[in-house]
Amino acid sequence: MNYRHAFHAGNFADLHKHAILLALLAALRAESPAVAVIDTHAGAGAYDLAGEMARRSGEAEAGVVRLKAAADAPSVFGPLLDAIEALNKGASGNLYPGSPLLIARALRAPDRYTGCELRSDDAGLLRQSLAPFANARALEADGFGTAADQAGKGGRAVVVIDPPFERPDDYDRIVATTRAVLARAPDAALAIWLPIKDLETFDAFVRGMEAVTDKLVIAELRLRPLTDPMKMNGCAMALIGAPSAVETAAAEAGDWIAARLGEPGGRSRVWRP
Repeated sequence: MNYRHAFHAGNFADLHKHAILLALLAALRAESPAVAVIDTHAGAGAYDLAGEMARRSGEAEAGVVRLKAAADAPSVFGPLLDAIEALNKGASGNLYPGSPLLIARALRAPDRYTGCELRSDDAGLLRQSLAPFANARALEADGFGTAADQAGKGGRAVVVIDPPFERPDDYDRIVATTRAVLARAPDAALAIWLPIKDLETFDAFVRGMEAVTDKLVIAELRLRPLTDPMKMNGCAMALIGAPSAVETAAAEAGDWIAARLGEPGGRSRVWRP
């Protein structure tokens, strides 16, 4: 696996994903006495936006840097901005939290977090990132298999799926893992991130998920029209078991990103297949 999220940390897709993820966790904490989060592709945990990989891509400059400078950023981004400030100890630093740190900071005493990462170097960094959090752990393991095996074993299952999409079967494995998780834990909540490059691939994924559940909600964000399938033209979060308040938060985040960070022809919508 060659993917390194450090190239993309803090980009528009991270803002969309992380705002929705934090809204989901807040809503689930209000409903459930304990949650058990499994993050199938956790990455390193945190990223230095002044590092060589982030500087080479420049994606953070068009994402979180613009968000932090915006006077009209809606309240849905408040928890993310608070987490960024906390990671940088209140200073205007260059560290950006990935989903492991965002989730670990949001855990209560009864909650649990398991972050899975297959790259040995990133798994080591993930262990360091999670070391201050007693109820969070890092596994160098296949996240799809871990989610299917561990869902329903203590606390309401929350599964975050965000693969690198380097393997041709990633979409199929998401569908299979969703089916396995819901078989073990019917009340599980899932948050699945995916890129939008072309409509055919996106539609095929949605059809596959429709065969698994009738509770699917799609938070879709297009930064530009889908005219070049070689580009990540947008992204989506596929949500299952999300409280209705999360749909409102997703719409708020997507609408702002499309309007402020997108190109002409960009748009956002939250919809049910």
